[in-house]
Amino acid sequence: MTSLEPAAAQPPRKRRTAEARREEFIRKATEFFAEEGFGGGTRELAAKLGVTQPLLYRYFPNKEELVQAVYRHVFLDRWKPEWETLLDDRALPLRRRLQSFYEAYTDAIFERAWLRIYFYAGLKGVEINRWYISLVETRVLNRIFAEFRHEAGLPPRDPPSPAEVELAWVLHGGVFYYGVRKFIYELPVEQDKSGMIADALDVFLAGLAAVYGAKAGPTGAARVPSPRSSWGEG
Repeated sequence: MTSLEPAAAQPPRKRRTAEARREEFIRKATEFFAEEGFGGGTRELAAKLGVTQPLLYRYFPNKEELVQAVYRHVFLDRWKPEWETLLDDRALPLRRRLQSFYEAYTDAIFERAWLRIYFYAGLKGVEINRWYISLVETRVLNRIFAEFRHEAGLPPRDPPSPAEVELAWVLHGGVFYYGVRKFIYELPVEQDKSGMIADALDVFLAGLAAVYGAKAGPTGAARVPSPRSSWGEG
């Protein structure tokens, strides 16, 4: 029997704004380049997006402009200024600040697409990778040593010595490589991320205490009379 009831009116489909479509293209291009590398062509990318090449070129006149948009999406958009505020917050023990920072930082970068883009960009030798590493060093690693010195009662040193910077990279690189093993090599990691960060910080802070002749526990509350001369004071 044919129903005489009028068909329910369908709500009009909302057209995506140009900005929303552009953001979608960047997000999917990130996924595409993460799997294919930056050698992947715009023809294949357009097919993945389900659009024509001419439409893609309306938003990105050339491939390099699209790649730059992907870099900004991967590196710039995920950097949180509040991370730096957290590291500077001397109302909290340094040990607690570092745990909270690395929890938040790894939540932002520990995913397959981000890590693959990071390595592909490094192999491509692009400037933004060098910029990002410099950002990590100046806004995170230098801060770590500035805050350690303050909490340990040491005179400030700006910038840190080369040896101090390398020690901070050992900590940061160790935490970072946990994500590489899990999301790039897809290897099993037996310890949970929070526990790994906690152990890495305990070893790092205890090591600094040993080098500087301090007594420091997991809280990072160290008070040291003077560092060893091999760490470049003066």
